[in-house]
Amino acid sequence: MMTLVFSNSQKIFKLILKIHQHVKNPIVDETKKRNEQYSDYVNQVAPKSRYFPSLIWAFLIGGLISMLGESLYMFFSEITNYNKEGIGALVATTLIILASILTALGLYDKLGAFSGGGSIIPITGFSNAITATAIEHRKEGLVFGTCANMFKIAGPVIVVGVALSMLVGLIYWIISLF
Repeated sequence: MMTLVFSNSQKIFKLILKIHQHVKNPIVDETKKRNEQYSDYVNQVAPKSRYFPSLIWAFLIGGLISMLGESLYMFFSEITNYNKEGIGALVATTLIILASILTALGLYDKLGAFSGGGSIIPITGFSNAITATAIEHRKEGLVFGTCANMFKIAGPVIVVGVALSMLVGLIYWIISLF
């Protein structure tokens, strides 16, 4: 008896599915047509991207920023007696300050527009993001404008960095037990 009921309910469900597939839904059809028209419009209006030159410029600008960091490392290693960690801190600080100054002058945004992803090397891109947000919200005051808003971008990045560092440290500790 149970098998007969189950078999009949399966047949009814399949019949409902067939009927539903053949019934036209005017709202769905209208939405699909509107979406296709919008996609056609966007394809006509949007400027055509030149991928290959953009990739080349991103690679070159990113390489130049990295080369600047390496040059600073060599420079600081010649003029100071710091160890590798100290020189690395000097290089990072110098790159952060340079990116902040370029952002304040409005030059880093132009560099980013020209080079695309090449200017988003982690330390300089992060500095640009924080500095740009601080400049944008400075009219709202020091505490509630600049300080509160500049960490809207930095906060999640710092949290993810700390969490992943803890996870990697835990994995390293577990592996070192064996």
